[in-house]
Amino acid sequence: MRLILLWMLNACALFAVAWLMPSSIHVASFGAALLAALVLGLVNAVLRPLLLLLTLPVTLLTLGLFVFVVNGLLFWLVGSMLEGFIVGGFWPAVFGAVLYSIFSSILSSLLPGKEKN
Repeated sequence: MRLILLWMLNACALFAVAWLMPSSIHVASFGAALLAALVLGLVNAVLRPLLLLLTLPVTLLTLGLFVFVVNGLLFWLVGSMLEGFIVGGFWPAVFGAVLYSIFSSILSSLLPGKEKN
């Protein structure tokens, strides 16, 4: 149940990003936001660790700032794969990924955690 709630909250976070950046990020409907949140989660779970490992030297040279570039590229990739989720370019993707991360973490912190017995 918690996973479904997190998925819906991530879709709401995408709507918030699209509302804050209306000229560069567009979400067509709640269904498109749900699909985009699902694909973003899968891409972040599968491709992101591999890309972070491959770009580790550059990330170390830039003191970790290259991680923002990787996140933006993945956000842009998902925007180019789906019809109802449109990202207008590289820099909007980077700023959108940062906002999405912030909103997603804030919304997920509102959910009660699993209790340890």
